[in-house]
Amino acid sequence: MNPFVAEFFNVEIMLKVMPLILRGLGQTLLLAALIVPLGLAGGLLVSLLTSHERRLVRWPAMVYVDLLRAFPPLVLLILVYSGLPFLGVSLNATFAIALAFLLHASSYYSEIYRAGIESIPAGQYEAGRSTGLSRGQTFIAIVLPQAVRNVLPELLSNTVELIKLTSLASVISAAELLHSADLARSLTYNTSPLILAALIYLAMLWPLVILVRRMGHQLGRHESRIA
Repeated sequence: MNPFVAEFFNVEIMLKVMPLILRGLGQTLLLAALIVPLGLAGGLLVSLLTSHERRLVRWPAMVYVDLLRAFPPLVLLILVYSGLPFLGVSLNATFAIALAFLLHASSYYSEIYRAGIESIPAGQYEAGRSTGLSRGQTFIAIVLPQAVRNVLPELLSNTVELIKLTSLASVISAAELLHSADLARSLTYNTSPLILAALIYLAMLWPLVILVRRMGHQLGRHESRIA
C-alpha cells in the first residue's frame, strides 16, 4: 500500500475504529441539539433587551453582546468548565459546554436578529395595531416571522459555525467526534481516524453550506424584484 494512503486513508483502520467514531458523532449531535436551540432562543432574548427603550436594560445587554463577541470561545469554555468550581458551581462537561456556547452563540445570534428586526418597516407595527393586536402580539405574529425570513441565511450560516465549534469540546475531554477521532489516532498510531472525522464533518455541514448559499441568492433575487 502506498505510504501516504496507508497513513491517511487506511480503510481497514477506519472500519476498525468506526464504533468509537460513531459514539463521538452521537455526542457531537447531542451537543448541537442543545446549543443551537439555546443559542437561538438566547439570542432573540438578548436582541430584545438591546432594543429596550430603557437605558438601564439596553446598556447592560449591549455590553454583554460586545464583551461576548470579543471573547475567544475556547477561553470562555475553559473558564466555565474550570473556573466555576472555584465559585462553588460544578458542572459536568455537557452542561459546561452548553453554558459556554449559549453565552457565545447568543451574542452573535442577537446581532443577526437585531438586523432582521430593524429591516422591518414601522408600518408593519402600525398595521398590526390597527387590527387590534397588542404591540407584543404584533411583534410575534407579524414582525418576527418577517425578520427571521430576512436574515435566515445569516442564522443558518452562524449555526454552521456553531456546530463546528463543538469540536472545541475536545479540549475538556468531552467524548465528541474530534476527541474520539484523536483517541483512535493515539490507539492506532495512524492519522486515518482524523481524516474519517473530517469527512463526517464535511458530510454533515456541506449540505447546510450549500443551502445557505442558495437561500442567500434567492433572497437577493427577491429583494431585486421588489426594488
